[in-house]
This record gives sequence, structure tokens and C-alpha cells, in this order.
Amino acid sequence: MPDWQKLVRRRLSGLAVDFTEREEIHTELAAHLEESYESLRTKGLPEQAAMQQTLAQVADWQDLRRRIQVARTRKENIMNDRVRQLWLPGLLTFVLSMGLLELVQKFGPRPFVLDLDKGTPVLMFYTSWLLTLPLAGAMGALLSKRAGGSPRILAISSVFPVLPFGVVFLIAIPAGLLIGHSLAHHIVAAAFLTMMFGWVLVPGVALLSGGLLVQLLSRRSSSPGVTMN
Repeated sequence: MPDWQKLVRRRLSGLAVDFTEREEIHTELAAHLEESYESLRTKGLPEQAAMQQTLAQVADWQDLRRRIQVARTRKENIMNDRVRQLWLPGLLTFVLSMGLLELVQKFGPRPFVLDLDKGTPVLMFYTSWLLTLPLAGAMGALLSKRAGGSPRILAISSVFPVLPFGVVFLIAIPAGLLIGHSLAHHIVAAAFLTMMFGWVLVPGVALLSGGLLVQLLSRRSSSPGVTMN
């Protein structure tokens, strides 16, 4: 039986990928050719005829090598674009918004605190922090825009800081309702929903307003001017 691994390595020599990926490609393609060859042999074809029909599945090995490298380059470009358009702007927005919150907590005015009936603090509005969040959202959206991000990616980059909190609250609310006493369900639900309102929805709106402003200004700047005769 032919050594398909050796045959594939020889015909795809010069494949410009790293060693691990190259071995995976060789192994996968060799396994496919071997399976086709064995299938033809079980149908009664002689060894030489089965070999020829199996190799005929790849009409041009150079073209196959080129298409593999193009697909790999395209995959790398997609990953690089995702990092530049989403993760880096989102991280910048997160760091900037959390840094502003730290400054406001240390040097800013006292927050507006909403209490439950028994005086338990549930919601704290750092008004000065909320007023600075549009700037953070705009910075993230601007960085994403310069990297070629779509409007949807710009919006996600803007509200990136509140996404982890949103996930936490979406998990914590059902968990709190399951763990809490049945008589306290309404208190637990009200507390979590109020905290989600203060730490996710309101900051998210503030961040998104900055991102939407960037999109609005970029659309106006890119739209053709109206000339008057």
C-alpha cells in the first residue's frame, strides 16, 4: 500500500506554515487519500487504478498548496482584525472607565445612594463618573473605527466595560432566587435588578452615547458636501 504521508509531504513540500499546522494538514490529507484508496480497492479496482483515481482527486498540487496558504493568511487577517477592531478598543474603554471610577471614588463627590427599607445600600450613582463615561465610550469607538470596525463592533467596543458586569448579574439573579428563601425572593430580585440598573444599564447608556456620537460625526464627515451655485 502506498505511503500516503510520504507522498503528501513530497507533493506539498514548501508549504509556508508552521511545523505543527503543516503536520496536521499532511495527516488529514493523507488520511483522506488513504480512505479513498481503500474504498476503491474494496470495490474491486486494481492497485494501480485505485492509486490513479485517488491521486486524480488533487488535479494540481501547487494550486492546492496556494489555496491552503491563502486560507491560512485569511484566517490570520480575520484574527488580527478582531483584535484591532474589538479587543484592543474594548480593553482601552474598560481600563479608561475603571480608572475614571477609581479617581472619582478617591477624589470626587460622594455618590447618590439608594437604600432598601432597612437601610441596606443597593445602588450608588457616581454622577461625575457617569458624566465622563461618554468620553471613554467615544475613545473605544474611535479606535475601533480607525481599525475599520463595523457600526456593530463600534457599539460593542463602546459598552465593553459593562459586559462583564452584565454577565455576572445574569448569572447571579437566577442563582440568588434559587438560594434565597421563598419569602425573600422579591427582595433578592429587587436588589439584583436595582444593582444591574445602576452598574450595567445606566453606565452602558452613557458609554454607548459616546460611541454613537463618534459614528454620527464620522458619517457626517464622510458624506459628500452640498455645493451651492
